[in-house]
Order: sequence, then C-alpha cells, then structure tokens
Amino acid sequence: MAPIADMTGYLPHERRRASWRGRSGRAYVMAGENLDRFALAEGALYLIAKGNLVLWVGSAGDLVADPMSRTRFRLALDCADRVFRVEEPEGEDAHMATVWDLEGAEPAMELSAA
Repeated sequence: MAPIADMTGYLPHERRRASWRGRSGRAYVMAGENLDRFALAEGALYLIAKGNLVLWVGSAGDLVADPMSRTRFRLALDCADRVFRVEEPEGEDAHMATVWDLEGAEPAMELSAA
C-alpha cells in the first residue's frame, strides 16, 4: 500500500504517520487525522482505533451499503482515540481483503533505514 502523497489541507499535527502491520504481515503506512474534526472522504479507507486496538475499518461506501458497518462505526467513534487514513485499494476484492487485513492489524515498529 503506497503512503498518501497529497497531504494538502492537513494541519502539521495531523501529518503524523503511523505504520501498522496487518494480519497477513503486510505493512501499511497511514496518515493520522484529527479525531475531533474527522470526516469521511470518498476514495479513502479508514482505521479507527483506541490505543493498539482496531475498532473499525472501512470507507464511506461501507457505511452506505452495510447496516452492521454503520453500527460498528458509531460505536467506534464513541470510544476511539485515534483515526488513520489509508489510500483506498482499487477494486472491490482488494477493498474487502484490505479491510479484513486491517481489522486484525497492530501498530508496527518504525522501520529504520539500513
């Protein structure tokens, strides 16, 4: 997954990057967003968490199409302390696979350049 390149519109404290490792072992670089001003954008996938616990992963389309996702999203926002934006993968299958992978994700230690 490529990191988000366009950070226009973000305040400096919102530009924090985070690395999470999915269930598959794949590393994802995410852009932190301000939870107080959080709004879903089209074409983006989000991970909502409390500490190291993933509470919800999805997109605006998931909220429209899936009542269970809407319920989980509302509950996640009630207790979350962080939200991250991930570039939306191309295609429905890739979207579903990425959501599954990130639902079991955990923060990864930052990789150092060798």
